[in-house]
Amino acid sequence: MADTNSLALSRFRIILWTLVVLAALGATALFIFRPPTAPLAVTGKPFALQSTLGGTFTEANLKGTPSLVFFGYTHCPDVCPTTLAESTAWKEELGLSPEQLRTIFVTVDPKRDTKDVLTDYLSSFPGTIGLVGDDAQTAAAKAAFGAASETTEPDADGFYLVNHTASVFLINKDGSFEGTIAYGEAKDVAVGKIRKLMAS
Repeated sequence: MADTNSLALSRFRIILWTLVVLAALGATALFIFRPPTAPLAVTGKPFALQSTLGGTFTEANLKGTPSLVFFGYTHCPDVCPTTLAESTAWKEELGLSPEQLRTIFVTVDPKRDTKDVLTDYLSSFPGTIGLVGDDAQTAAAKAAFGAASETTEPDADGFYLVNHTASVFLINKDGSFEGTIAYGEAKDVAVGKIRKLMAS
């Protein structure tokens, strides 16, 4: 009888541990495959920013010409100038003019990036459109693209960095979201994505 009870208890423990393992695997799979809390995609929400070309730029202005949209700021030490330079190289690779494919740079640091500052900064990247607004307008633009940014604590001199979404958003000529180019993505992959964008 004791052996029977011992055997039953052993089987129960095996079943219990199996269920625990399955539950753990299920939780892991759920974590891996669930969509991110802030998906990297255009949400369709409205926004309005001032353009370095003059006038106001809204979500409606995304229609008409395919665009590469990137969020950054002029004091960015690496990601922003690298991405802007790469976007210029991608377009040159495909022989695309600004009239055929726009590059749009949205500042996430409106405190320092005035329209004049942004215009001067982007003069090094011909054909790039700069967009700037106040804090509320900037927040609306980030929400419209599912982008994010966070200002770091200033140093003793008051200088600060801004962590931000580093992907380039690919926008079709109808204003819809096509995909993204990740920061540091291989040139041939990026060019392939842009070629597909232009063909859509």
